[in-house]
Amino acid sequence: MTEPETYTGDAYCVKCKEKRDFTGTVKVSDSGRRMAQGICSVCGTKLNRILGKAQ
Repeated sequence: MTEPETYTGDAYCVKCKEKRDFTGTVKVSDSGRRMAQGICSVCGTKLNRILGKAQ
């Protein structure tokens, strides 16, 4: 079994209303878009960042 792809970067936290750095896993949505999902290091809210179409 392969390791899940990881993403390290920033995303906008809706609760904090600021960009936050996070590390999360990359998943493919139902519409075929790659998205990184992680946790805000300040408030603990789930962060999502759309990365682009999966190939």
